[in-house]
Amino acid sequence: MKRIFNYLKPYKLFAILSPLFMMGEVLADLSLPKFMTVIVDCGIAQNGDVSGSAFGSRIMKLIYGSGPYGSMQVIVTFGILMLVTVLVGGFFGVTCAYFAARASQGMGHDLRRDAYGRVMSLSIEQTDKFTTGSLVTRMTNDVSMIVEFTEMILRMFVRAPIFFIGGTVMLLTLDLTYGAVLLCALPIMALTLFFVLRKAVPIFSNVQKRLDRVNSVVQENVSGARVVKAYVKESYETSRFKDANKELRDTNYRVQKIMAVMHPVLNVVMNLSIIVIIYVGGFKIENVGGSGMTAGTIMAAITYVSQVLMSIMMLTMMSQSISRAMASVKRIEEVFAAEPKIVGGNESAERGEIAVAFKGVSFRYPGTKGLPVLYDIDLEVKKGETLAIIGATGSGKTSLVNLIQRFYDATEGDVYIDGLHIKDYKLSKLRSKISYVMQKSELFSDTIANNIKWGKEDATDEEIRAAVRVAQAEEFVNGFKDKYDTFISEKGASLSGGQKQRMSIARAVVRHPEILILDDATSALDLATEARLRKALKEEFADTTVIMIAQRIASVKEADRIAVIDGGTIVACAPHDELMISCETYRDIYNSQMQSREGEKELKGAESNE
Repeated sequence: MKRIFNYLKPYKLFAILSPLFMMGEVLADLSLPKFMTVIVDCGIAQNGDVSGSAFGSRIMKLIYGSGPYGSMQVIVTFGILMLVTVLVGGFFGVTCAYFAARASQGMGHDLRRDAYGRVMSLSIEQTDKFTTGSLVTRMTNDVSMIVEFTEMILRMFVRAPIFFIGGTVMLLTLDLTYGAVLLCALPIMALTLFFVLRKAVPIFSNVQKRLDRVNSVVQENVSGARVVKAYVKESYETSRFKDANKELRDTNYRVQKIMAVMHPVLNVVMNLSIIVIIYVGGFKIENVGGSGMTAGTIMAAITYVSQVLMSIMMLTMMSQSISRAMASVKRIEEVFAAEPKIVGGNESAERGEIAVAFKGVSFRYPGTKGLPVLYDIDLEVKKGETLAIIGATGSGKTSLVNLIQRFYDATEGDVYIDGLHIKDYKLSKLRSKISYVMQKSELFSDTIANNIKWGKEDATDEEIRAAVRVAQAEEFVNGFKDKYDTFISEKGASLSGGQKQRMSIARAVVRHPEILILDDATSALDLATEARLRKALKEEFADTTVIMIAQRIASVKEADRIAVIDGGTIVACAPHDELMISCETYRDIYNSQMQSREGEKELKGAESNE
């Protein structure tokens, strides 16, 4: 809680001025019934005789001197004073709202910025644990709840207590009997408030969890819209969303049904209090001569008791906001409390002859049991070498390259880059050495040129064009009307799979990395385009260490060495020709792919004969 509201400190001037101006607005509101009393008792009932009101007499003497005064003179004078008071109170109220908004929105901006920065610093493991939908909710809805709560506190936290205290004092100055009315009304309201909040507060946390679920379903279906349509799963996903939405609705119903009790009870108590005040006032006027009770006094008492009880209603609204805000504060604090598990050192290293080295590396994903994904990995990749990694699906190929960039840390053993342990690198230095191209290309809704500049922010036009040529993307890029200024849809939806992969490769090579990792990044390319790509990489990036994962023998056979992974460990690492002689696993992969190709040729031959 303290950590969150420390974000209000830079805006403490606004946070102080807002309650001060609110005090001015409340004092203006509290003075209005006094003016109304004079208008009713002196201006209307006594035809301008203000002698019965010390307050009215002082004001009239101050403005007009000694009397007598006419009825309309008193009514107009105090009517104008009421109007001026309302305008002054309105000025204070607007200024208070402005200062409260400046403080709360500034706090929300900084809080959201730092929370987002913390999320970006977390490891893949930690973001997976939170889930994408939950993080989206925390960055948006939860921060908004805290902002609304802060703004309410800066305004209502002053308004409600002053109305309560000031209204009570003013009511007692009219007649002490009215104090008994409040003594009867307040315990009823306080008990109602206590029991309602006791039931409602725990449910607010569930509301946020249900909202997480709705956001997760929406996020999954928007990002996976093509898969949903391809498998004709619209009805199923709509049903899944309906279930999540229904849970959110039902949870909100529960809490709102509980909170709905408050206003009717408060209204009943307030109206009963007004009836009692009118009865007491009428009784004293009729039966207790000289009590000082007048119609104006009764009207003022009704206003003051309404203000006092309305302040309780304000506290009720605040308590509801507090309950929801506390749930949101807890969720945001969970983000800040999640210290990044992948923390870099402060060193960097010049390029060495051994670009990447794995020594006795084993790895299992956090929270999993059973056999590790990788074990007993010993491998060295030389500077400028092209190493291919091949193996069955689920053998651990991607897991291995994820360790190089510290998306995850090895469970056992050590990984070195240029002879320096990767944990000793500053993360930005480590990752600036590496360009990584995933099988699933992630592009952004921006121009082609700006997407490529993600690899190198200050890349020149010539560097961008060179990267596009190497990635074999020049032909389709120049085919667009706006060429490099062509705007790409979100996630590259306006490009084909092969075009997206080539764009991702261009983004990777534009930075001229020391290490280039291609994680099945050419799976959507035909063999001829892939061959041209490999040739361009060899010519333009002879000094770059290339680590490529592929499923096709044709994609890896030209590599300097091929590491064969089977069952989570490297069973062989040698050039293609040697592996064909010495590695049974590699031969099995080769033979299965060659048989598949022969089958394709026979099928095509049969079709052509027909």
